[in-house]
Amino acid sequence: MKFNLINIDNWSRKPYFEHFLNHTRCTFSMTVDIDITQLLQRLRKKNIKLYPSFIYMVTRVVNSHKEFRTCFDEKGRLGYWDEMIPSFTIFHDDDKTFSNLWTEYEASFSLFYKNYQEDMRLYGHVKEMNPKKQEPKNLIPISCIPWASFTGFNLNIFDDGTFLLPIITSGKYFEQENKILLPISLQVHHSVCDGYHASVFLNDLQRLVDNCDEWLL
Repeated sequence: MKFNLINIDNWSRKPYFEHFLNHTRCTFSMTVDIDITQLLQRLRKKNIKLYPSFIYMVTRVVNSHKEFRTCFDEKGRLGYWDEMIPSFTIFHDDDKTFSNLWTEYEASFSLFYKNYQEDMRLYGHVKEMNPKKQEPKNLIPISCIPWASFTGFNLNIFDDGTFLLPIITSGKYFEQENKILLPISLQVHHSVCDGYHASVFLNDLQRLVDNCDEWLL
C-alpha cells in the first residue's frame, strides 16, 4: 500500500500542523450517540454481528478522507496512506483479557465480513496481544467497550505526541425515546484534524448507518 509524502511547505494546513505539533501539541476527542435502530434490525434479520459491521463502516469513512489517513512513516516523514486496514480488539471472556486483530479491508461488506469471520476462526481463541502476525503498517485502531454506555472517552498515549491517526471506540448501545443509540468516541490529533473534520467523520458514519441497505447486500 502506497504512502504518499506531503510537501509541508506547499501544504495549506502547514501553519495549523506546525502550531499543534510544535507549539501546542494536543489531541482532542468527541463522543456522539449514533442512531443504529434501523441498522440493528437489518443485522438481526440477516444474522450479522454488529461489531464487524461497525469496523467496516469506520474503515470506510477513514478511507474516504485523507485527513484520517495522515501520519508519520517509519522514517519520520509526513504523508498519508492510500488505504487503511482496521486493527481491532477482541475480548476473551474466560480470563478477561483481549487481543488485537487486523483484517484486510474490502469495499464490499460481504467480502470484508468473510475476511473477519476467517480471522476470528483462526486467531479469535489465541491468547496473545497480537496473534495475527505480519502486521501491515497502514493500520487504523478501532475498539469496543460493550459493557458501558459512556458519554465521553479519552485514550491517553504517553509518547512524544506524534501519533496522528484517529482512534475510534464504541460503547454499549442503549434505548432512548424508542431509538437504539450507540456511543462513539473519536480521538484525533489537532495537527491534522479540527472540529470540522471530526464532525465530518461522525456525520458520515451516521449516513452509512442510515443507508445500510445500500451496502448490506
